[in-house]
Amino acid sequence: MSAAVGDPAPPSGGGAVDALADARRRLLAALREHALVIGEVTLTSGRVAQYLVDAKRAILLRDGFEALGALVAARASDWGATAVGGMTMGADPIACAALAGGADVKAFFVRKETKTHGLARRIEGPLLSPGDRCLLVEDVVTTGGSTIRALEAIRAEGHDVCGVLAICDRLAGGDEAIRAAAGAGVPYEALTTIDDVYPERPDR
Repeated sequence: MSAAVGDPAPPSGGGAVDALADARRRLLAALREHALVIGEVTLTSGRVAQYLVDAKRAILLRDGFEALGALVAARASDWGATAVGGMTMGADPIACAALAGGADVKAFFVRKETKTHGLARRIEGPLLSPGDRCLLVEDVVTTGGSTIRALEAIRAEGHDVCGVLAICDRLAGGDEAIRAAAGAGVPYEALTTIDDVYPERPDR
């Protein structure tokens, strides 16, 4: 099972641990209140499920955004990231939250397809340099497909991925797929899992 931020102790001491634990509690409360949608839905993967976690409903409110920013900024620091981003649109508010949380990074968005006009870019935002260490972020992981496509796009342009961070893992096999695609030495972590957000889920 994926670890949750607040469990491992960051190097800055007990006060930082308490602050991150509080940020995770706030994020989880926001997800439970605003992001959990009960009812039959079709997921990005094409699967039909009886519930959905629409993380943007929670993280685009002030408290959820601030809590997320603190957590992502902490992981960016821990993993030595110099850039934070991932597949649009899931990663967009997370990358912005990292900046708001004080991370000294570039934020970037990966397009689903390369732009056919203007600068014809696949990765939008400040230009990434060969030495940048990219923290790949995702809102909700199910199969891991969109996260893996973003990872492949980043590596195709010659950039390193130093870690993968998700807001919520649905515990449907996506973590194993992402770890396999990322390879040894690239950590994957979820801030929460579906068991945290929806402990009464019918398919547990």
